[in-house]
Amino acid sequence: MTTGAAHPAAPASPSAAASAAPSSGWGSAWEDALAELELDVALAEQMLTLGHIAQDPPAPWAPPAGLGPLPTDLVDRARTVLDRQLDVARRLAEAADLSRRHTRAVQAMRATAPSVPVYLDTPA
Repeated sequence: MTTGAAHPAAPASPSAAASAAPSSGWGSAWEDALAELELDVALAEQMLTLGHIAQDPPAPWAPPAGLGPLPTDLVDRARTVLDRQLDVARRLAEAADLSRRHTRAVQAMRATAPSVPVYLDTPA
């Protein structure tokens, strides 16, 4: 259910790949946490693109216990996820505002009295 969002490019060389790989268990825990966030934000982006909210939205995200500090090699990925989340939050706020305006317009149309004929045609 991804939206084709760009992911960070792979390291160019094997030595860059070795330095980019987390050196401990907490590094892989951070990778898993970021992957989960990326899936959630991709789902939210998809819902906005389709113009509807899922019947069963994802559960609120809670960071796993004991993550430790964010590894420096994951900082750019985390910033990208944050930027996407902020963009989705902005777009959701805009969609909610538009929905409220549409609801008010529909309610205003229902509140008006039905039109009554002003003239009556009769045979002469």
